[in-house]
Amino acid sequence: MDSAPLSVFPNFQKIPISPNKNLPTAVPSPATPAASPSRYENQKRRDWNTFNQYLRNHRPPLSVSLCTSSQVLEFLRYLDQFGKTKVHNQTCPYFGLPNPPASCPCPLRQAWGSLDALIGRLRAAFEEHGGKPEVNPFGARAVRLYLREVRDFQSKSRGISYQKKRKRSKQMLPLPLSTAGMLQ
Repeated sequence: MDSAPLSVFPNFQKIPISPNKNLPTAVPSPATPAASPSRYENQKRRDWNTFNQYLRNHRPPLSVSLCTSSQVLEFLRYLDQFGKTKVHNQTCPYFGLPNPPASCPCPLRQAWGSLDALIGRLRAAFEEHGGKPEVNPFGARAVRLYLREVRDFQSKSRGISYQKKRKRSKQMLPLPLSTAGMLQ
């Protein structure tokens, strides 16, 4: 049995014949980099699909158009069970220590930065799928407040401060006196 010439299928390349099979196998060749979605776009699509699956499994099942900030908050709390960041309780002896010396029974949760990025991607995906920005449940005040509470508690719990990065001005700063003489 002869297979069709592979030149008829330009997106396929011939790979070696396995010793267990008599027929050549064809696999899709990698897509051109310009045609493939970015890592961000892939992650946004996966997050959107995961959220939609969560809504389908919700009791009663919901559609995205009926979704409110309360379902978004439920989803974020649901994701906590899959987290990998140790968040110490206030009663834990390691509360506030960035590098605790031993293990403790405190829960693993989603890191604030991960949740913040997730909400940003879902907010963009909602609008890409026809949602109006003014009714976007991912941009609701309750979600922003929840993220702020998570950030503040995790920073206290882990002894790490989250400060906004200041934008540096683009003006030229004068050189210190010690280096100014060396340039001459």
